Amino acid sequence: MWFVKNKDEVINELQTNALQGLTSEEAKQRLAKYGENKLAAKKSKSLIQLFFAQLNDAMIYILLGAALISGILGEISDSIIIALVILINAIVGLIQESKAEKALEALKKLSTPKAIVKRDGELKEIASEEVVPGDLVIIDAGRYIPCDLRLIETANLQIEESALTGESVPVDKNSDLILEASNTPLGDQKNMAFMSTLATYGRGVGIAVGTGMDTEIGKIAKMLEEGDSEQTPLQKKLAELGKILGFAALGICAVMFLVGVFQGRPLFEMFFTAISLAVAAIPEGLPAIVTIVLAMGVQRMIKEHAIVRKLPAVETLGSVNIICSDKTGTLTQNKMTVVKFYADNAFGELSSLNINEPEHKLLLENLVLCNDATYTEESKTGDPTEIALLEAGAKFNIFKAELEKQHQRINEIPFDSDRKLMTTVNKYDNEYYVFTKGATDNLLKICNNVYVNGEIVPLTEEIKNDIMNKANSMSDDALRVLGAAFKKISSPHVAIDSLETDLVFIGLIGMIDPPRLEVKDSIALCKKSGIKTIMITGDHKNTAFAIAKELGIAEDPSQAIFGAELDKLSEEELYSRIDNLRVFARVSPEHKVKIVKAFKAKGNIVSMTGDGVNDAPSLKAADIGVAMGITGTDVAKGASDMILTDDNFKTIVSAIEEGRNIYNNIKKSIIFLLSCNTGEIISLFFAILLGWASPLKPIHILWVNLVTDTLPALSLGVDPGDPNVMEEKPRNPKQTLFAEGAGVSLILNGILIGLLTLAAFVIGARVYTGTTSLFPIFPENISEEALTHAQTMAFVVLSVSQLVHSLNMRHSSKSIFQVGWFTNKYLIASVLFGIFLQDVVITVPFLRDVFKVFDLNPKDWLFVGLLSIVPLIVNEIAKIFIRMKKTNN
Repeated sequence: MWFVKNKDEVINELQTNALQGLTSEEAKQRLAKYGENKLAAKKSKSLIQLFFAQLNDAMIYILLGAALISGILGEISDSIIIALVILINAIVGLIQESKAEKALEALKKLSTPKAIVKRDGELKEIASEEVVPGDLVIIDAGRYIPCDLRLIETANLQIEESALTGESVPVDKNSDLILEASNTPLGDQKNMAFMSTLATYGRGVGIAVGTGMDTEIGKIAKMLEEGDSEQTPLQKKLAELGKILGFAALGICAVMFLVGVFQGRPLFEMFFTAISLAVAAIPEGLPAIVTIVLAMGVQRMIKEHAIVRKLPAVETLGSVNIICSDKTGTLTQNKMTVVKFYADNAFGELSSLNINEPEHKLLLENLVLCNDATYTEESKTGDPTEIALLEAGAKFNIFKAELEKQHQRINEIPFDSDRKLMTTVNKYDNEYYVFTKGATDNLLKICNNVYVNGEIVPLTEEIKNDIMNKANSMSDDALRVLGAAFKKISSPHVAIDSLETDLVFIGLIGMIDPPRLEVKDSIALCKKSGIKTIMITGDHKNTAFAIAKELGIAEDPSQAIFGAELDKLSEEELYSRIDNLRVFARVSPEHKVKIVKAFKAKGNIVSMTGDGVNDAPSLKAADIGVAMGITGTDVAKGASDMILTDDNFKTIVSAIEEGRNIYNNIKKSIIFLLSCNTGEIISLFFAILLGWASPLKPIHILWVNLVTDTLPALSLGVDPGDPNVMEEKPRNPKQTLFAEGAGVSLILNGILIGLLTLAAFVIGARVYTGTTSLFPIFPENISEEALTHAQTMAFVVLSVSQLVHSLNMRHSSKSIFQVGWFTNKYLIASVLFGIFLQDVVITVPFLRDVFKVFDLNPKDWLFVGLLSIVPLIVNEIAKIFIRMKKTNN
């Protein structure tokens, strides 16, 4: 903690020379000891490692086992189909994942390439990697800080630290300060300068006290490296589902094998049948379909100005119920703006300023001329506060370049952090105006008159109190207040010391980093949707709360807390208070991670938005990290799951809406696939239990699972979004995929499809044999040809009834007539194409031999058609009762 030590202690401890710097030999030895001044990179995974990581899934293991056993049993076509599914899934995941985890590489790029140091008594420009602890580093405006420095000399030095601390304005630095509190936040360590921050004004000299991974940026890099990538809710649910299906498959196999043995069937036949059931229990296309649907969602979200770096992050947004947002640049414009003024007893919004009033005009001329920044529509350079003053003048057609041509600057006293004042002398015809701007209280001490009603009158205590009341009123609204004063002199040749005396007070202006215009509506929509918005910032508590109140984030000061207060809370105390807190001010990167983890510990799904280096660890700790694409640093982008290309908070809300719809669509696809697989299990289970011949062959099941079911499932994945989705509350993270009646619907529709398949099997056998026997499908009394015909009928009904059932999945309660037959043209095309493919399989001789099926006649197709539309009719009737129940509730 170098900020609590004085300059001499720092110099002695680092064994350096404050005048000569290190010698070249000392620098060389220290470089060997401490290493290069750069951030350590985390070893990235190879493509092979990433590929095998895609295979590390319970469902994939089951599929690999099924492929292996099918191959051993001679069903090579089954093995090949399963292997193709696994390969496609792995490749899609590999492509997406190979672009991720670049946060530390981005951090390295932030290091400034060159630094000016003093060695052997001479100034030298060296690569920043060569800076070592003890080096004397020279700082001037426009130069990045190459490492962490304890400042030993400063002259009006200001450093822009927003990317590291969240502070929205440059920080005044003072090398003479010695801080006593060891837990002083980064933003208040004014005798320090930190790696990768930017000097915007003045100059200084510092001693390198931390390099490479020992810097504040380095600490963030370590936090990123240590952070574990947690699974998203959908990943967790699919992992659980894979285990459930795996155990279910093994259980079904065991039960059926035992039933077959008990019935006296051949062991090999029963083993093969058990494998068929295992294949039926597992939706082979599910991993690939979920991945592809997510990838499609990614493409749609790009059009909504959101780039998703990790596929599962798409659905995570849909379950978010807490948005932790950085203030500067995310909720606000990251641009200081003058919003209020006070002059000639007029107090109000800047837009009400009257340029025709001499006091108002002089106030603006003061702020524009007593200013070192430059401003045009094309470029802005200088201190953000001074740029804001020039922009205020430009709104009233007062431009610095034109005004300085008329009123040339003759003399000046630069801004000083002790005086908190700046003064210039400008020529006005045959007179000279002294313009001074600065902190209100300091300015009033050197004023003895005030400009009111076109006259200069004495500054009485009453007027002075009124001015301070107006200044305090602006401060209470979290505005940064500056005062302006002037006086006339007849000659520019006066003592510098006398310029800032006997001034005439003109007025005040209040400025703030204003909220983004669209943010308030977005936060209101979030509130309506059951989503809490939390502001996390490096700014002061009053400023943060005022912005939060204006945006509708917080209503009471008790909902705001300082980072220093946060440190005093135990983990249990923080957890008990976290639900009521909305604003976290003056926080460090460690605080942000602590806040995110506290919200997550209460069972919330947390999104963290940010743009700075300081946001990176919390972006990674959150369930989903959202970085700003325009103002965001590479570090923030590298640590995030999603990047907003327009830096617009409103886009987050659009992304949440898209995420909810995508999750709903994925859920539709999963429930559809599982209900279809349940139908397959029901048909095989009851057939074997009753001692019948098998109604389906393993290749039939694989064909239905991988081809016939896949296209409708993908089409459901791109179903148009529900326009009322944002009126719903966020999903309970613990809620399963089978909640809200989805599980009941799955089972009932599975049973219906299974029974229809068995009905087709029985009808097929009777039609072919012409028998009057009710169940002519026992192995001992059915011929091979009759069995093939019956299996073909069952195969077609299983396939087509599932295709028809996909129409039911559009909405849980709305009729297909309400949703619209052709609002999802992909689904209609999938159903028609699936029926066409089914026809091809049983009519093309080569495929007919591969699938061991029978070419159906028109009468067979009539039976098939009637049985296949039953799921649609039954579900339409059921939805009438569901809607009636909702209406009554």
